[in-house]
Amino acid sequence: MKFRKRRQFFPSCSSHHQVEEDEARERREKGNKEPRWQRSSSSAHVIAQLAKYMFYEPVVTATGMVGTRSWIGGLFTRSNRRQEKSVEYTLSPLQEERLQRLQDRMVIPFDETRPDHQESLKALWNVAFPNVSLTGLVTEQWKEMGWQGPNPSTDFRGCGFIALENLLFSARTYPVCFRRLLLKQRGDRAKWEYPFAVAGINISFMLIQMLDLQNNPKPKCLPGMNFLKLLEEDEKAFDVLYCIAFAMMDAQWLAMHASYMEFNEVLQATRNQLERELSLDDIHRIQDLPAYNLLFQ
Repeated sequence: MKFRKRRQFFPSCSSHHQVEEDEARERREKGNKEPRWQRSSSSAHVIAQLAKYMFYEPVVTATGMVGTRSWIGGLFTRSNRRQEKSVEYTLSPLQEERLQRLQDRMVIPFDETRPDHQESLKALWNVAFPNVSLTGLVTEQWKEMGWQGPNPSTDFRGCGFIALENLLFSARTYPVCFRRLLLKQRGDRAKWEYPFAVAGINISFMLIQMLDLQNNPKPKCLPGMNFLKLLEEDEKAFDVLYCIAFAMMDAQWLAMHASYMEFNEVLQATRNQLERELSLDDIHRIQDLPAYNLLFQ
């Protein structure tokens, strides 16, 4: 992973929105000219600072697809009806059962002392880098996957073990797509890229919020309500939706020619598009989502 020169300081949470707008305007005015950066003597420090910026900050800047995106915009042509009010509805016994299991997964913290959690973490490494031996659960090698530091367990704050399950599901179920995202194999990439693993945790957290899954006993928003229909058809619907969201986020990243300061803007654009797709009238299975095809491109 190559990094662009680092800014002299990182903005506070309250100033993120203005900084993102200034950054985008500066690039438009200067074309391909790089913004002002200080040289970084430590890529590890850069990732740590970037992760602090990325994690769980509210994002309000993007409202959908930005600019001319004909190659991806063609995927999203069906009309949809959005509903803002919460509606009371009854869950089927199967929906109730599967939703409860998903909510149970969400509250499990990552515990680096649990053997099964350790094994899952090592399994993720082995799938990502099958020809490279992992020297330990705490090692500088983890930075190659885009973790903040040598101990990945410190990155699971706020989301827990389900974020690792999502990453591992992606690696095992859609290995071609997983490796394309992990290794940044497609497109004209920014010199300052998003860290893969940290981005993945942010996506898990974003989906939980977007689908209102923390609202017990059931979601109140239309995307969350419609998601339960998909969950009834496929218990792995949340994990598959995670894979779709990651692929969509990367597509948005490339389409917007984004760099690290715009990660939250890209994530919000991804969320907006997913909400629209989950509000379509003709979505009955997870495979019906227009963006599902991104997993196989």
